[in-house]
Amino acid sequence: MKRLLINGIGGQMGAALLRAVKKDDHDFEIVAGVDPFMKESVPFPVFSSAEEINIPVDVVIDFSVPKATEEILAFCLKQRIPAVICTTALSDELIRKIGEASRTIPVFRSGNMSLGVNLMRVLLKQARLTLGDAFDIEIIETHHNRKKDAPSGTALMLADAITEADGVSHPYVYGRSEKDRRREPGEIGFHSVRGGTIVGQHEVRFLGEDEEIAIRHEAYSKQVFAAGALKAAQYLLTKENGLFSMEYLVSDMLHQQE
Repeated sequence: MKRLLINGIGGQMGAALLRAVKKDDHDFEIVAGVDPFMKESVPFPVFSSAEEINIPVDVVIDFSVPKATEEILAFCLKQRIPAVICTTALSDELIRKIGEASRTIPVFRSGNMSLGVNLMRVLLKQARLTLGDAFDIEIIETHHNRKKDAPSGTALMLADAITEADGVSHPYVYGRSEKDRRREPGEIGFHSVRGGTIVGQHEVRFLGEDEEIAIRHEAYSKQVFAAGALKAAQYLLTKENGLFSMEYLVSDMLHQQE
């Protein structure tokens, strides 16, 4: 069994990882967590900070906050431990540090750990290359009523995939109210819906002359992100160093099926 430490064990994703390890057939044992605000009782030590960790660990999954991510990254670098970084809203400086760390240890970083969403990125790139600029692109994302940021990081990630595919800089337009003008060619429009307890819905619409193609993903629970994080941890254990993302994992899975 591989020894797993969860940074941010007291959060919703920490709880989802606990459920995933118990339920699924993974070669992991959670041996510790890090969270200064942990309230629930768990059958392993929970440290208040990364500096307190004093037990052997094989891999770390981080679902925390940027400050805690920076601390756990330093721990992983010092101990030569692979790190799966799932925390979002990272500063440019912290992203730079992650890149530097990946020269020594394997680091897996993604703003969305769902295999489905990252397969969607691959499909969007192919769709853009196939359809060209004859189709307008609009992205509609829906989340629960407690989500603060809009558009979602995943929506931006999907738009970036389209931009990466054709190498063209697309203007991002956030909503169309108070804009007394027609849609410009090449725009990618974003529309955010907030309400209820919806975990996450993302739909990308390619709108052409007399036809439309839509690619859609919906997450029904946070367990999809936990499952993806565990697959990422398994993937990292086969690497010596380097910076990886879900796109690497999805591509490898697709190639294995060929």
